[in-house]
Amino acid sequence: MFDKMNERLRKLTVMDIGLVKWSAFFAAVIIVKLFPQLLKINYGVLILLTIACGARPLYKFWIKK
Repeated sequence: MFDKMNERLRKLTVMDIGLVKWSAFFAAVIIVKLFPQLLKINYGVLILLTIACGARPLYKFWIKK
């Protein structure tokens, strides 16, 4: 299953990946508009979540050989 997904992923261009990022951004905006109390989350928690979600991809891209 993962081999087929990787095969499909290799077909994506930089433009496709950029469009996926923008669609995720706009989906987040919709979620925040639906649940405005999400804006009251402490910035420290958001920074911690950002680091936790980004650590593995950054490690695999920059450090792992």
